Amino acid sequence: MARSKGTLSKMNGKQTRTARAGLQFPVGRLHRLLRKGHYAQRVGGGAPVYLAAVLEYLTAEVLELAGNAARDNKKARINPRHIQLAVRNDDQLNKLLSGVTIAQGGVLPNINEALLKRPKKAPASKNKQVPADTSKNNQADENNNNVSKANDDDASEETSD
Repeated sequence: MARSKGTLSKMNGKQTRTARAGLQFPVGRLHRLLRKGHYAQRVGGGAPVYLAAVLEYLTAEVLELAGNAARDNKKARINPRHIQLAVRNDDQLNKLLSGVTIAQGGVLPNINEALLKRPKKAPASKNKQVPADTSKNNQADENNNNVSKANDDDASEETSD
């Protein structure tokens, strides 16, 4: 008698932990991997269920965003580029997977603003007004006044001789 994935024999009335939790990711396999991985001496019964739920949620989130990216690019199949676009355009997933390199994912399209052409401005009018009160202009005026006073003093000394 063939059995379907996720349930044991219907005669026994037993269900897998995956089916009882209403998940798709295998709870029993994750429990075995947690025990064999020597992450801790003991593994609680709820830990693999929680881990399976978290992994399933993250997978569903990435697949949904990648599917949207594939649809935006008019493709029926998700490829690594779509996964890259999905992850990097989502703030939380980008933070979670910041150290991950996705093979064949490419990079996000980005053009530095310094390389963009600037819009042409209207031709400048010939009657531009220069600001009257700037510190450089004031210093230049004072220097010119001091020079002209010195020249006036020299000229008056020459005439008095």
